[in-house]
Amino acid sequence: MSRILVETAPDPMRLIALGVDHWPEWEKEVSEFPWEYFEDETSYIQEGRAIIVPEGGTPVEIGEGNLVTFQSGLICKWKIIEPISKRYRIG
Repeated sequence: MSRILVETAPDPMRLIALGVDHWPEWEKEVSEFPWEYFEDETSYIQEGRAIIVPEGGTPVEIGEGNLVTFQSGLICKWKIIEPISKRYRIG
């Protein structure tokens, strides 16, 4: 079972209900780096694209307009292929 859940076209009313516009923002240039999630994180991708490669799992591509949940315990490598901007909520 994947520890990365991607909603490709979340309902705008769902985004409002989640309060996405009030979440902190994070931006990163094209790069690769390892990452580990110690808590669930929900992210709304505002622009850009990345491939997330879970340890021992299948790569998952994320991009603009996706609502992504990274589950606690995920160990992965981020491969940012277009500069990315996201809003995120931990927990």
